Amino acid sequence: MVDVDSFIDEKIEEIADEVGGANAVIGLSGGVDSSTAAALAYEAIGDQLTAVYVDTGLMRKGETDQIRETFDYMDSLRIIEAQDRFVDALAGETDPEEKRHVIGEQFIREFEEVAREVDADSLVQGTIYPDRIESEGTIKSHHNVGGLPERIDFDGIVEPMRDLYKDEVREVARELGLEEIVSERMPFPGPGLAVRIIGEVTEEKLEVAREANRVVEEELEEHEPWQALAAVLGKATGVKGDNRVHGWVVAVRSVESRDGMTARAQNVDWDTLQRIQSRITGENEDVARVLYDVTHKPPATIEYE
Repeated sequence: MVDVDSFIDEKIEEIADEVGGANAVIGLSGGVDSSTAAALAYEAIGDQLTAVYVDTGLMRKGETDQIRETFDYMDSLRIIEAQDRFVDALAGETDPEEKRHVIGEQFIREFEEVAREVDADSLVQGTIYPDRIESEGTIKSHHNVGGLPERIDFDGIVEPMRDLYKDEVREVARELGLEEIVSERMPFPGPGLAVRIIGEVTEEKLEVAREANRVVEEELEEHEPWQALAAVLGKATGVKGDNRVHGWVVAVRSVESRDGMTARAQNVDWDTLQRIQSRITGENEDVARVLYDVTHKPPATIEYE
């Protein structure tokens, strides 16, 4: 386990050395990884840092408003409305790896645009050790590691938490005094809901995924999962009222884990599962059925793509 005090001192010095007297930007998603990296970077270089939150259109319900509220103390915070650019870039793409690469490249282009405005040379990222392991292996590319494009207009990429696991990042976040809503927040993938949609990402699927994820997080909060989510798999036949429908199939997943490298499907009681399916199908007329994923990692990954 990391020595938190020593780690913070070491990384503040490392960031200051790597950025030097120049400016830097950091991609801020609101998750514990990027938030902790931002706090470390701010301690190291202060007003030389510009935090950038990109609303990709792939975020959870209410995410952007929560970011504004949580990080309103940061004068440098930029909120970029890029929903159309991301969804348009993903149009027609069905391959999971290609979707991640498309998202990774679009993120970089958004950061580069801000970097030109503030004359920043470096990009700070909240990459952690599991991101690197999965991207360097053959599991999947993370948008901020293997999903990065070959051409990047930054002199340097700074990754202060590249050797930490998720539970260690949380320790650092607590020591830095980040609010509990950040330090204890459930993981959410950088590519957002795009990796909770099988096949092409469309506005219709995004709305189904967004509402279903809201229900799952609300209903499973008291079960304290490491991560809980809903994924849109495809379509199947169902019955609503007296009508036959061909509606969306939503898979619910809830896992327990320490670091995300392995995970066990959570044993959720039947009444809770029935309440989840009733809400998801009742609140969205286009959902025909709800499934519960009982697969551990391995053989599955936590996210669907």
